[in-house]
Formats: sequence, C-alpha cells, structure tokens
Amino acid sequence: MKGLINCVNNVALDQLHGLVASRPGLKFNADPRYVWHEQSPNQVSLISGGASGHEPLHAGFVGKGMLTGACPGEMFTRVTPDQIYECANKVKTEHGILFFVQNYVGDIINFKLATELLHADGVNVGYVLIDDDVAVTDSLYTQGRRGGAGTVLLEKIVGAAALQGYSLAECEELGKRVVNNCRSIAVALEPCTVPASGIPTFNLNPNDVEFGVGIHGEPGTAQINFTNANDLVDKMFMALKENERYERTLSQWNRKEGIWDEVNTRVEDFVTNQNYIAIVNGLGSTPVSQLYIAYKQLLNNCDKESYHIVRNMVGNYCTAIDMQGFSITLLQADPEMVELFDAPVDTAELRW
Repeated sequence: MKGLINCVNNVALDQLHGLVASRPGLKFNADPRYVWHEQSPNQVSLISGGASGHEPLHAGFVGKGMLTGACPGEMFTRVTPDQIYECANKVKTEHGILFFVQNYVGDIINFKLATELLHADGVNVGYVLIDDDVAVTDSLYTQGRRGGAGTVLLEKIVGAAALQGYSLAECEELGKRVVNNCRSIAVALEPCTVPASGIPTFNLNPNDVEFGVGIHGEPGTAQINFTNANDLVDKMFMALKENERYERTLSQWNRKEGIWDEVNTRVEDFVTNQNYIAIVNGLGSTPVSQLYIAYKQLLNNCDKESYHIVRNMVGNYCTAIDMQGFSITLLQADPEMVELFDAPVDTAELRW
C-alpha cells in the first residue's frame, strides 16, 4: 500500500521511534517493546496496551496525568506477556500497578498471565477491563462487549486520580465505575487497510456504512444506507440511549488471595438531568471538520433528552489505522469524574 511507511513489517516500530524522538520525556524499550515515562515513586503506576493501529491510543497518552507505560503490539496484533511484565517491572512502585485492558481475548489472556507473574514476585496489581462498545454482545474476538474510545476517558480520569495520590484500590474502583457508566458506538464509511496485507478489512457498497463496526474493522450489526450526517448521528445516539441493561460476569483479580474471582456486574442506566462527557472520535481518515458536524448533532440529541454535556473531546483519539468513520462515546459523569477530567495532563497527544 502507498503511505508514509518504509517497510510494512516495521510500521509500529518506526512510529514509536518517531513518537519518542518528538517527546523527550518519553523512554522506549525495543525488545520487548514498551514506552514509559518517569513519574513520582509515591503514586500508583498505570499501564495499558494492545494492538498498534489505534494511535494515539495507547502510547500517545503516556505522560503526566495519564499512563505511566504502554505496551504496543504489532498492527492489529495482541500485546505479549513479556512486554507487559517487563514494562510493569520498569515502572512499578510500592503503591502498586493498575492494568487497563480492552476486552479482546488475546489481550485478556496475556494481561492475566502478567498479573499472575507479578503477584508471584510480590507486586500489588489491579485490573480494569474496558467493554464500552454497545454494538455487539459477542464477536469473533471477544466474550462480551468490545473495548472502544471510552478507554481514553478511563486513562484520563484515573490518571489524574493516581497523580493526586489515590491508592491502588481507589484507582481500581474508580476505573470500574467509569467503565460501568460509559458507552460507545462506531460506524465506518470506508474500511481500513492493514499495511502488511494491503487489503481492506471488509467490503462496503458505495452508499452504505457499517453500523457498529469494531476498532479493528470487525463487523457491526448491519450495513445501512447512508443519507446524511445528522441522520447517522441520530441512529448512533439512539443506539447509546436505548441500549438495554447489560449485565455480565467479569474476572476480577483478588490481590489478597492471588486468584481470579468471577463477579457479576452491570452497566449503569443512562438517566436524564445528569452530566455527561462526550467524545466524537475519528477513526483515522475522517476530516476533523466533519467530526464537528457530528458533534453538533450529538449535542442536539443530548439537549432534547436532558443529557447535560459538560465536557467534550472532538478529534482522533482511538483510531483504526486509516478507516473513514467515527465513534461516539458518552460517559455519565459524577462530580468526581468531571473534576479529575479537568485536572492538568501533559502527554504527546493530550495536554491542558
């Protein structure tokens, strides 16, 4: 494929070298591959990771007020246990480590293994699973809902909490609360192309969109006819608003016993006259100008339902290589979440 690449097999490595070169505060280990920054030893360390191809997620959010470290896999390829384990050992503190894991089978297996290895070493580890994508309950890659752009809000809010001195247990509880109040939905106008294959991940008729697409190009619920931006945003908003109560059984790490507990939990209902944080997130090739058109209509929908949008993000935060499309994320945010969202942050891709 034609693009700003030197070799299709080195895209992820080249982009990480460029990221670290542009951001002197970041440090990079090539084998196994991870990115980290120096932080105070008096706080919990936060680590996330997964496939490359979703930039700036995750490595672009390593820095003060967000992640301590990130473990990028190859393009659309799971992170490996040695990456996670070595990154954790590099950034661990006496206050513990908290993993953020998107709900994809390969990532879960490897983060769980790293959790168990670190526990055997005497390291306190926490674990938060992200499953904010409401489009499908199960897929080829997940048991339950997929992870999406809600990951960005999780990393920002808990990152601020860690910087302010929250304990590992407090950060973990906050992270689970963010996930249980967060929903995302994505659509694709055109598929993405993985550089190594050079082939689009799915086929679309010229006048259709893939509704409920995953961030790796996984299929959604339907291919529907595209009429205009407002109509599409209306459908996406209704998918978020009317999503039925979602209960699931999650594996949660029991630090005291060193075992995985199966815990029943549920996503909270969206209610009116509450505060919400919104993300309109580009998937790689959608002009930012068009994302603002989508945000305008999202705001109209939220106003009609008395969903009070108190903060918003519009731009590319969790992409799918070069997919033309976008996602919408809504977080029902309590005052603590809003305050932590507002806290200063200084990363390569998010600063205020």
